[in-house]
Amino acid sequence: MAISGVLALVLGAAALTIPAPYVVESPGPAINTIADFNGKPIITVSGHESFPPAAGSLALTTVHMTGGLPDSRINFFDTLKSWLSPMDTVYPAELIYPPGTSQDTVNSENSAAMTGSQENATAAAMTAMGIDFETNLAVAAVPADGAATGILKPDDVLLTIDGTKVTDLAVIQAALADGKGAPVQLTVRRNDAEQNLSLTPKLGSEGKYLLGVQIQNVFKFPFDVQITLSNIGGPSAGMIFALGIMDSLTPGDLTGGKKFAGTGTIDPEGNVGAIGGIAQKLVGARSTGADYFLAPAANCGDVVGHIPEGLQVIKVSTLEEAHDAVALIGSGKDGSGLPTCK
Repeated sequence: MAISGVLALVLGAAALTIPAPYVVESPGPAINTIADFNGKPIITVSGHESFPPAAGSLALTTVHMTGGLPDSRINFFDTLKSWLSPMDTVYPAELIYPPGTSQDTVNSENSAAMTGSQENATAAAMTAMGIDFETNLAVAAVPADGAATGILKPDDVLLTIDGTKVTDLAVIQAALADGKGAPVQLTVRRNDAEQNLSLTPKLGSEGKYLLGVQIQNVFKFPFDVQITLSNIGGPSAGMIFALGIMDSLTPGDLTGGKKFAGTGTIDPEGNVGAIGGIAQKLVGARSTGADYFLAPAANCGDVVGHIPEGLQVIKVSTLEEAHDAVALIGSGKDGSGLPTCK
């Protein structure tokens, strides 16, 4: 019996060290976007007057993800600890990563999402401040089985479709709907030269005709805005980046020395979108000294019940709402009446 008991303990301990098919979200660091990081400013403006930030913070928040990948696994003991921790969330790995996903793939996707969020943040900030810039639609990718295979290439800038200037996705959709499957004539800019192409769209699964490409925004700004931050990926810092850019382009101190943190995607029009891991981001924000947290309205269901003591959560749907909230509190006025998650 003694030997059996020892063997059971040994086998139980061994079982706890076996890799577990789970992903753990835990609080990551909050990083002040209007301060220096590793001795260098995160946001740098060139070719336009800018203003150094004063005290205070506009901190982006992060989530630390562990497990679920072939080159990043956790064992059952670590999973058990995370299940028991009120600050962590445990998910089955298949809900987060498709089978066979590698850490390099995740890093690449996160890096691309971060680059996109920075460009959208710059566009949103300039839009909010009334600064004109040029926007074009370009080809992001050409799926192998799409209508555009062999015709369009990644980075082609779409200039016209059937003679109409392409100003947004709605112009393309309208031309395809009007054509009812007939070939469309495209003018694209490829490697600084214009080309005229003919493309026959395909009918998609939702009953709409499609070009068969993935589209991305390409911006041409009147001056340069650089955001330098390594080892952080994903699109969720977009809103905070936009606020930081607006602060850099505006005299005075937007925060009034107060400590703000937040999260949320941003589009060029300034709409704030939902993100993941907000419960952990709230903890990370408060642990680094934030008193105010800007949360996407779409995430309110995940915010309720997870707000650390002493942290005021402000619900926002647009960059304008976020900016106005920071400006109100930063000016010394009472922000207790600002909308929150209930």
